[in-house]
Amino acid sequence: MSKSQYETYGPYGHDASVHSAETLPYAMYEDTYRPAYEAEAYFVTEPVLPSPTRVASVSGTVCPEPEAAAAPTGVVAPAAAGGRAARRHRARSAERPESAVRRLLPQALVVAFLAGGTTAFVAKDKAIELDVEGKPRTLHTFADDVSELLAEEGVPVGAHDVVVPAPGTPLASGDEVEVRYGRPVRLTLDGHRREVWTTAHTVREALEQLGVRAEGAYLSAPLARPIGRAGLALDVRTERTVTIMADGRARTIRTNAATVGEAVTEAGITLHGQDTTSVPPGSFPRDGQTVTVLRITGAKEIREEAIPFDVRRTADPSLFKGTEVVERAGQPGLRRVTYLQRTVNGVKQQPRREQSEVVRTPRTQLVKVGTKAHPPSVQGAEHLDWKGLAACESGGRPDAVDSSGTYGGLYQFDTRTWHGLGGTGRPQDAPAAEQTYRAKKLYVRRGAAPWPHCGTRLHG
Repeated sequence: MSKSQYETYGPYGHDASVHSAETLPYAMYEDTYRPAYEAEAYFVTEPVLPSPTRVASVSGTVCPEPEAAAAPTGVVAPAAAGGRAARRHRARSAERPESAVRRLLPQALVVAFLAGGTTAFVAKDKAIELDVEGKPRTLHTFADDVSELLAEEGVPVGAHDVVVPAPGTPLASGDEVEVRYGRPVRLTLDGHRREVWTTAHTVREALEQLGVRAEGAYLSAPLARPIGRAGLALDVRTERTVTIMADGRARTIRTNAATVGEAVTEAGITLHGQDTTSVPPGSFPRDGQTVTVLRITGAKEIREEAIPFDVRRTADPSLFKGTEVVERAGQPGLRRVTYLQRTVNGVKQQPRREQSEVVRTPRTQLVKVGTKAHPPSVQGAEHLDWKGLAACESGGRPDAVDSSGTYGGLYQFDTRTWHGLGGTGRPQDAPAAEQTYRAKKLYVRRGAAPWPHCGTRLHG
């Protein structure tokens, strides 16, 4: 509404000069005058807020009240406006004040309810900073705790993952939640293998978390190498102090060598021929370990050694019990053995067997063992002194043989006579009981004649 219109119609769009206008003679003009309080704008049927300039929205935003529509310039309809204003005036005159209050009360309650709901809505909403694997973002959430927030955002966590603050911790607006995923590292540290979990993103961070000193260490992967969710295999050999004793001199070095042999080489020591170390050259060198270099010289020596033969015995029912007859004599074998005679740091060592070779295989000796029972006695010869005869003939030795090799045993049988009495093999190989038994049989046949010099002993 322009200034001229405002001055003409007033703040409500009606003629502001109606009370100051000059009264015209009735004879000249029709009386169209209406008091200002009967104007149309004063008789609205809906309740109006008392002169507001702004209205709060549901969300709490204050909005300006719309301006009244300006009357079109040059348009005046006093008669029609006056009739409508009169009817509204009568309706308003009949309305009581308490009726208007009853109409306004429900609308006021609705406005209060909406305002209270908006306050609760705003109170539940929280601004949270969520950092997942170093990627932060700010979000609004209605979650009550960390677990609900992660579930709402679709962030899974496992047993090896780290969440700060811990799952289940209540949330407040302005909190920060950090999630770091665990990564498996198959670590071989100074020869010891194990699997560890880390939330580090690089090898350097992982070693810092594990408390492993990287300075001077051997690493199978560079410090800047990233560690993915699948993890990696990492071999670390820390720097150690090792002392090498060689040729009467001690050398102490700092090394990250994988084997004792490598440490010896780093110390500037060369092994020749049979030289070795006091611990296996392929073993892992430990911190503070002392390793001695062994200077070895030696020569080989070949010796021949006999291999004993085995004896196999078989039962023979034709021989009296206690009788053993050698059916085939055994023969020892021959073995050629190579020994190494070493000198370690000038000290001669015990010969060490290096190689063995069989030159001749031993032959097994076969022996027959008698199982036949002895006869209880020989009638006519039991009362004689057979021990005295044996002592005279052979000195009481069952295996005795004369100097010519013809006679043998306790009673010096020849082989022919022995076989004639039922014996087998040689008499000197038979048991003493069998020899006595057959001597008794010979006495029954021929008396004391077979023993011309000692036969008298039989009778005392």
